[in-house]
Amino acid sequence: MSLAAPVTAAVPAPPRPAPAPLSRAGAAGALRRHWPLLPLAATVLLLLAPLPAGDATASGKVGPADAASLLLALVCAVQALRGRVRTLNPLGVLVLGTPGIGLAVSTMTAGDPYAAVPGFVRYLQVFVLVPAAVVLLVRDAREFRLAAGCFVVLGLVQGAVGVVQYATHTGASYQGEDIRAVGTFGPGDVMGMATVVAYGLIVATAAGLAPGLPSKVRRAAGGCALVLVVPLVLSFSRGAWIATVGAAVLVMCLAGIRRALAVLLALTALGVVLVGGLGLGSEMVAERLHSITRVSSAPDQSVTDRYTMWAAAESMWRERPAVGVGLKGFPAHRDGHSSLGLSSGSDTAGAGQAFMKQPLLSPHNMYLLILGEQGLAGLLALVGGWAALLVAGLRRYASTADRGVRDCGLIATGLFTWQLTDFLYADIGGPSTVLTGVIIGLAAWWALPSPVPAATAAPARPPADGPAAR
Repeated sequence: MSLAAPVTAAVPAPPRPAPAPLSRAGAAGALRRHWPLLPLAATVLLLLAPLPAGDATASGKVGPADAASLLLALVCAVQALRGRVRTLNPLGVLVLGTPGIGLAVSTMTAGDPYAAVPGFVRYLQVFVLVPAAVVLLVRDAREFRLAAGCFVVLGLVQGAVGVVQYATHTGASYQGEDIRAVGTFGPGDVMGMATVVAYGLIVATAAGLAPGLPSKVRRAAGGCALVLVVPLVLSFSRGAWIATVGAAVLVMCLAGIRRALAVLLALTALGVVLVGGLGLGSEMVAERLHSITRVSSAPDQSVTDRYTMWAAAESMWRERPAVGVGLKGFPAHRDGHSSLGLSSGSDTAGAGQAFMKQPLLSPHNMYLLILGEQGLAGLLALVGGWAALLVAGLRRYASTADRGVRDCGLIATGLFTWQLTDFLYADIGGPSTVLTGVIIGLAAWWALPSPVPAATAAPARPPADGPAAR
């Protein structure tokens, strides 16, 4: 008699249903959850709208992106009254609130307080209201990525316009030819396109190196970064080049040495193909790069003007070291503190604009502008807060083991480093200034983590092997 073990037929597991496409109800729910981000996206993407000639740097002009930023602040105020925003820790309140006090002091102590009011409003918008709105409204890493992705879209579109301008000789005038890529910003704001393209390049580089993102996303981001190198080169902006190299190197080092070497090899190969193989602006690019090494020995007129205005800002600070000459006071005090080497202005033409002389109304150095107009009080309030955000952001990145959010740290740190480096050669002015506030807000969001109220938190998905999945 043999004993046979009972045989049981294997019952196949029921197939898991394919994910249903996003329904109208699902889309409406997503819009309900994320609608506060619409003004933030509009603040970035409305810089795609071309401005009439002369409006790029006109004083008192409120562009579409500025209007969207004011709507962003209004939405944040409404959501805060409803208790549907993130909470700030004491460091966040100190970093984001102190500049407002310093700006108020600088306005009240200005020689002409009424003339300083427009400067107070602009600084309050860029350095207080917009950053605070971004910190309070962006709830999680997914919404952070949505906001950062807008920078890539903006950079790609503006960069494409700039490349067409170079190829068709319809850009801003540079060395007697209308070839300088300026996008829709025009020759009155030659740094505008270079700035937004550099923002997109840094975001794409950080996303391409982030270990926690899907491989498809990383490959697409890396391709975007390589594409954005072309319009950045054709902008002929030395300050943007230097800031981009510094921020990109920091991002690559944070992501890992092996990844950094791979990116550097790819960028080197691209540069050889574009400049060496295709001759894309090779002579002018080489001359522009070589001019960086001659800024002290044989500077051109633009560099001479910049040195002269730097000295003027320092002289204003020495005259009133505590509070400076007041917001918007640099143009009025410039001639009294400048040497005879300062020219009457910079020549601008091309990109649909006739020749005109653009006045020199700032020192093209944000730190010296703050020092001259706001004194040590303003410098400590603004720059001290930026230094605290940078250190806190780097410390959080070093201590965060969650690969799912480290890409946000790379993006925030890279953008903020670019901005702080660029401030050595530029200051606020023009339509793209509002993006400075968005970048400070993203950096503060990463550096100052805080819990999200339960009313605003997105519903958690059940685990793949939980009862709901079955």
